[in-house]
Amino acid sequence: MKVGIIRCQQTEDMCPGTSDFRVTSQGQGAFKEIGPVEIVGFVTCGGCPGKRAIARAKIMVDRGAEAIVFASCITRGNPIGYPCPHYANMRDAVIKKVGPDVKIIEWTH
Repeated sequence: MKVGIIRCQQTEDMCPGTSDFRVTSQGQGAFKEIGPVEIVGFVTCGGCPGKRAIARAKIMVDRGAEAIVFASCITRGNPIGYPCPHYANMRDAVIKKVGPDVKIIEWTH
């Protein structure tokens, strides 16, 4: 499976995405049932309130992503302990833009 990952712009200065790349390549974390996946894009939400995530998700789908993954920094608040307060709206807008056939994965590790 090919995936596109959306991460929090607020945490990119303190997290290089190492754990995201590890769990996707090794089929761990959120990918345990799926197995190893290929990353076709690794982008930020564009900053609060995450409006750029919508267009970026569509671009990744157009480039082969079969699933859009919201990194754990958005949904679980890793590493700062503060989940995104805009997540539900961002997720719903992404689903509307990419369509129901694209799988949504709500965390990474």
